[in-house]
Amino acid sequence: MIHGGNVWNTENPSDWLDFSANLRPEGPPDWVSETLRSTLDDIRFYPDPDMKRARRGLAGYLGLPEECVLPTAGGTAAIDLALTYRTGCVYIPEPAFGEYARRAEAHGRARASWNGTCGRGDTLILSNPDNPTGSVRTKESLLALHRKLNSAGAELIVDEAFIDYCPEYSLRDAIAPGLIIVGSMTKILGIPGVRLGFLCAVPEVIQSLQGKMLPWSLGTQAAEIAARLPEHADLIRRDAETNRRRREQFAAQLEQLGVKVVPSQSNFLLADFGRDMTEPAERLKEQGILMRTCGSFGLENSFLRLAVRTEKENGRLIAALEEILHAR
Repeated sequence: MIHGGNVWNTENPSDWLDFSANLRPEGPPDWVSETLRSTLDDIRFYPDPDMKRARRGLAGYLGLPEECVLPTAGGTAAIDLALTYRTGCVYIPEPAFGEYARRAEAHGRARASWNGTCGRGDTLILSNPDNPTGSVRTKESLLALHRKLNSAGAELIVDEAFIDYCPEYSLRDAIAPGLIIVGSMTKILGIPGVRLGFLCAVPEVIQSLQGKMLPWSLGTQAAEIAARLPEHADLIRRDAETNRRRREQFAAQLEQLGVKVVPSQSNFLLADFGRDMTEPAERLKEQGILMRTCGSFGLENSFLRLAVRTEKENGRLIAALEEILHAR
């Protein structure tokens, strides 16, 4: 599985219990659903090409000046756009989200595994929290890395797609030349079908990248969700706390099965089962449970990346795994 969330192999996507995509398990919060309903009539209009309300809302939520924020149609669109700013080699730590390499190749940029050094015009792209491990890098370590790269004429792109689950680690308040932050509201709001992401950088970078975007890149409904984000920041923080409790319980349940779990600050867990999990993942699929194998991250087949869902749903997976593992 290259990407999680491939629920379109049946007529009803809701038939699946999806542990392959790291999303708010209850689906969109009520305020998002109401926003979608209340803006349905607006889809007959072209979206605002300048994305004014969306930019204002995202800037308010992120705590940044509007000129440092650029809304995008999802986090992957932000990654793709950010990788057009420089032309040198793209360095990628491993394991990593596969789209970093694919988007670099799409723009004709050389790519290589991160070896600790970059040259002028090069880019280092990494995620924080890390994907697929869920672990975090401290702000201090990332800022030191940025200073090192910037002094060499290279840039740092930090993918903060999951940072809403641990916002204290964000670099949003440290925007500087040579640093681009990309992010997504998909995960914390549970809206992968709407496509709402963003890019944060110094104003001259934002202006340059906005000039490369297609017209009407952000849909009307995604823009209105972005506009209303500041009103619901407290709810988003509460959701992150709920996820933390569920994650800790889920990790403990997996460890009781003898599974090695990487400590995570995100809404997923990287689990090493110590055996090839390709066939068990297929058996779970037959039970309507989708799993994310980790071959696309460059990891062994013993690893699964598991979304943190509700207590009841996590319990259903634990029971299914226990049956499969004990049937060896």
